[in-house]
Amino acid sequence: MSSTDNLDKLYQQRFPDSDLAAKNAIWKVLCADFFQRHVERTDVVADFGAGYCEFINNIDCARKIAVDINPDVRRFAAPGVEIINAPCTAISQLDAGSVDVVFMSNFLEHLPGKAEVLETLRESHRILRAGGRIIILQPNIRFLPGEYWDFFDHHTPLTDRSLVEGVKLAGFTPVRVIPRFLPYTTRSRLPQSPFLVRLYLHFPPIWRLLGKQAVVIARKAGS
Repeated sequence: MSSTDNLDKLYQQRFPDSDLAAKNAIWKVLCADFFQRHVERTDVVADFGAGYCEFINNIDCARKIAVDINPDVRRFAAPGVEIINAPCTAISQLDAGSVDVVFMSNFLEHLPGKAEVLETLRESHRILRAGGRIIILQPNIRFLPGEYWDFFDHHTPLTDRSLVEGVKLAGFTPVRVIPRFLPYTTRSRLPQSPFLVRLYLHFPPIWRLLGKQAVVIARKAGS
């Protein structure tokens, strides 16, 4: 059985089809009420480790690219989303300076080690135009040292601080760092209805209580 087959089986157990509609509804609000302010509607956006495509399907932009080594990503991408099945450390289909925003959600912890994390960040830097942004949503092991390892496919622990060091090593300048943003999973205490998710996003003091995922937004030098 290939590693891709193993991932398919693992994710089918972790995210049954019955949960996908609820997750998509949450992501629709996350995009509209938070991430969209960092994405222009004229942008080219590449979603690394796109998975179920909740972000790339719901963000409003000119060109949408889902990058994932798993070919099953095609089942979840909305019409008009381009699919690239390639490792995120080397995406030959994308030219240097051809993308405005690279997005990653709950992805880097699945890579084998920090060398691969840095390669992925450097590949993001290569494909981004001058002034382009990278947006990373990431479990913050500072706030969940035990829970982090409850998932079989988690390999690389990262904090908001180590992630900032990583993006700097890759050539980026951090512009916004939120150590506590979202709860760890959609099965945690994050309000599940779109209305309550919207209230959560508009009341940052509660992030410091419930947030266990960090957001790091960084920019590539240039105008």
